[in-house]
Amino acid sequence: MSSTIQRQRAAARARLERQMGERLEESRKRKQRNAVIGAGLALLLVVGGVAWAVAAMSGDDDSTTNPAAAPSPVAQQCTWSPEDTTANKNLKDVGTPPTADIADKGTQTMTIALNSGTVEVEVNTAKAPCTAASMTYLAGKKFFDNTKCHRLTTEGIKVLQCGDPSGTGMGGPSYKLAEENLPNVTDPTTAYPPGTIAMANTGQPGSTGSQFFIVYDTSQLGPNYTVLGKVTKGLDVVKKIGEAGAVKDGKSAPDGEPKNPVTISSITVTPPSAS
Repeated sequence: MSSTIQRQRAAARARLERQMGERLEESRKRKQRNAVIGAGLALLLVVGGVAWAVAAMSGDDDSTTNPAAAPSPVAQQCTWSPEDTTANKNLKDVGTPPTADIADKGTQTMTIALNSGTVEVEVNTAKAPCTAASMTYLAGKKFFDNTKCHRLTTEGIKVLQCGDPSGTGMGGPSYKLAEENLPNVTDPTTAYPPGTIAMANTGQPGSTGSQFFIVYDTSQLGPNYTVLGKVTKGLDVVKKIGEAGAVKDGKSAPDGEPKNPVTISSITVTPPSAS
C-alpha cells in the first residue's frame, strides 16, 4: 500500500484489461459450445421426428423418446500459486484449499475475535469466491489463531492490518491467489469506504495471501485490493484501536504497530448462505 496512487491505478487497469480479455475469451468459448449443443439438439429433434413418424405409420405405440441432457454448468475453480517457503521463512505451510467445487453464491459470516472485542464481517462469496474459499480454509486450519495485527495506519489511509502469523508483515500461507472483486471507481477516497475488509498484496498481480485490512475511516486507496466483504458489527472496536494510535521504534508514528497491541484469538467462517 506504499505505492503511489498513479502506479496503483496503472496496475489496476492492467489487471482489469487482463480480466476483460479472459471474460471475452470465455464468452467466445461459451458461444462455440452453445452452437455445437444447439446443432446437436436440432439433429436429435429431426431424427426423433422421423422415428416417431415411422413408428406411427407402423402402428407401434411402445416407442419412447430420449431427450438430450442439458449441459452441466462449469463449476467455479481457483488457482493457488505456490510460494517458496525456503526463500521466505515467514511463510506458514498448511497446505492449499480445494481447487474445484468452490462456492460462488451468497455470503458467509466471518467472526474475528480480538483481544479488544469482536468484529463480524459479511463475506461476499458471490463476488470473491476464491478469496472466500481461501479464508475459509485458513480459518479452518486455525491459521490466524493467536496472531497479532502488525500494522495500523492513521494518516492518508486508516486501516488495521492483520493476517500474518509471523507478525512481520512479510508472512502468509505457502500459496498466493489472484485478486478479484476490485472496486470499479476512479475516486480513491470511495474505493474502500469505512467498514470495508480487503486483502493486502505486494502491489504485483496475483500476490494476495492471508493478510487483510479493515478500513475504519475515509481512506485514499487505489482499486488494487480484493474486497472480501464489509464489517457488520464491531467497527467501533477497530475505530478505538485507530484512535489509540500507532508506534514505530517506540515512538508515535502515523504508520506502525498499534500502540495498544491487537491479537486475534480466532477467526471462524460459516458455510455459504443459499442464494
